Amino acid sequence: MASNDESTIEARLAEQEYFRPPTKFVGQANVSDPAVYDRFAEFPAGFEEYADLLDWDAHWDELLDDSNPPFYEWFVGGELNASYNCVDRHLDDGKNRTALRWEGEDGEQRNLSYQDLYREVNAMAAALRDVGVDEGDVVTIHLPMVPALPITMLACARLGAPHSVVFAGFSANALAERVDSADSEYVVTIDGYYRRGDFLPHIEKADEALREAAGDPQVLAWTRHEEPHDSVAVSDDYTMVADLLDEHAGERVAPVSRDAEDPLFLMYTSGTTGQPKGCQHRTGGYLAYAAGTSKYVLDIKPEDTYWCSADIGWITGHSYIVYGPLALGTTSVMYEGTPDHPHRSRMWEIAERYDVDVFHTSPTAVRMFMKWGAEHLEGYDFDFRHLTTVGEPIQPEAWLWYYEHVGGEDAVIVDTWWQTETGGHLITNLPALDDMKPGSAGRPAPGIEPAILDDEGEPVDPESGEAGNLVITRPWPGMLQTVYGDDERFIEEYWERFSDTDSDDPDDWIYEAGDGAVQGPDGYYRVLGRLDDVMNVAGHRLGTMELESAVSEVEAVAEAAVAAREDSEKGEVPDVYVVLRTGVEESESVREDIVTAIEEEIGKFARPNEVAFVGDLPKTRSGKIMRRLLEDISNDAELGDTTTLRDPSVPEQIREQVGAD
Repeated sequence: MASNDESTIEARLAEQEYFRPPTKFVGQANVSDPAVYDRFAEFPAGFEEYADLLDWDAHWDELLDDSNPPFYEWFVGGELNASYNCVDRHLDDGKNRTALRWEGEDGEQRNLSYQDLYREVNAMAAALRDVGVDEGDVVTIHLPMVPALPITMLACARLGAPHSVVFAGFSANALAERVDSADSEYVVTIDGYYRRGDFLPHIEKADEALREAAGDPQVLAWTRHEEPHDSVAVSDDYTMVADLLDEHAGERVAPVSRDAEDPLFLMYTSGTTGQPKGCQHRTGGYLAYAAGTSKYVLDIKPEDTYWCSADIGWITGHSYIVYGPLALGTTSVMYEGTPDHPHRSRMWEIAERYDVDVFHTSPTAVRMFMKWGAEHLEGYDFDFRHLTTVGEPIQPEAWLWYYEHVGGEDAVIVDTWWQTETGGHLITNLPALDDMKPGSAGRPAPGIEPAILDDEGEPVDPESGEAGNLVITRPWPGMLQTVYGDDERFIEEYWERFSDTDSDDPDDWIYEAGDGAVQGPDGYYRVLGRLDDVMNVAGHRLGTMELESAVSEVEAVAEAAVAAREDSEKGEVPDVYVVLRTGVEESESVREDIVTAIEEEIGKFARPNEVAFVGDLPKTRSGKIMRRLLEDISNDAELGDTTTLRDPSVPEQIREQVGAD
């Protein structure tokens, strides 16, 4: 394998900007016919290919109803059940094939065949029905990466009850907020799980969340082991899942036939207002798109062992651990722990143990592996044919390291651009058809029509090399239906800026992604990251308003602003700039209070990189905080235009104060 010397990397990139897909990959690929792009150019007819991957209880009458944009309806009149498509339909030919290979951090292992998954999903569906869960009820799930999570999701889908999975790393406050927003009367949690060798008392977050929540949801508690961990007290008010499963063992629950437009799940994501948005995804269009992109982009086959190292608490885990791969009948790996516990070769040890074919991870993880060094891969016998990155743009240097050291220079790599809101990949190469270009997301996925517009809504010439606003100009099946309970916010957040919102012509409606991008003359897109007040921390989207709201809870704080600092490992990390109340002295204890507030309100993964005490914040004459100037300071960049500031001297004063710290 090649050296990781920076000059070698730069020379290699200069010599060969594109990499051809390996011949042996092309020969076995699910999609190797370039005519696929022509088929999907027939809009919307091309997307029938994705829908045909599923089993339908009733065929659709109309592929796309676009008469009321942006509230598009897909596969109108069609009926199906997501749980049936991910489990039941594989039993005739593959009941003994492994569905999930789960690796616990403590060394515990479980292999669930499709028959096992069928039994466990049915029993959990019967348990949920027993406590009152009915079709249409939103069930909030706050579980870590243990088999209980996909089992509960699929049990909800079986009953026709939309689920709202909350990332396990989120705080009690964040959980309470999402329970209330979803009007959820049921919460599913667990006593605890392992992280870096320690058993974390996860259920304590549910205890606190219930004290904060406006409603009084019923709580169902799984246990990580057969019995509750001896370090954890489980409330007598909670219903133990183990007891319910014992009562309903062996029961069969008929999958509820759902209209294609019925909601399958909610997924909350950060917004610019500080109030998380409940992205609502439909059953038919979402499942078809997740299955289709899993087959066409990830090249997953039923006989494969596939490993997406994301957390199911985020959209990547929904689409590309649970719904997409299971709909195709493949074997997926799930891992409970961190990549470096108990050693930095943990990922490659697991890849060897399960003979993983397709490996799906984030640029943050790749940079981390790169930082640790290639020596941690040595001695492990794995052979990936396909590598994927997701969650944020990947730098060419990290791409090349991934290609050389993880792929052995004979695996194909696809970068993927998409969002919680899009349900699946929108910009990414089809791996057997398109050359790989380090640092580039590539071409649009089949059937997707992106564009780059300037701030006035005019197209940016690809030949110019200028960046602009990434938009999508026509609908696709995986797109969100709305923001849960708030159609107006749905329009304001995603459509208003570049659309004629008074028009009922779908051609006048353009989806604003909120990311900046450049399109090259070759048609490839390079995504530059968020343009709004949302940062990407190790693939997790965090709104500056969410962070600032948490900081404002600290009594000593008068004002606060959060800016994104570039980080070689995590992509971005938050810096907090704080103005203290009159009479309050800056101190380490105040700094600790601010860090604690963020960890408790949002989660430890949102911990700030720096907390800087300043005399004032840069504000326009209307009082708006200019966070981009704080980003310039955090990243030691030239200050942008300060002429609109109430006091143009403030940014330099802050720079001096931060430097003095």
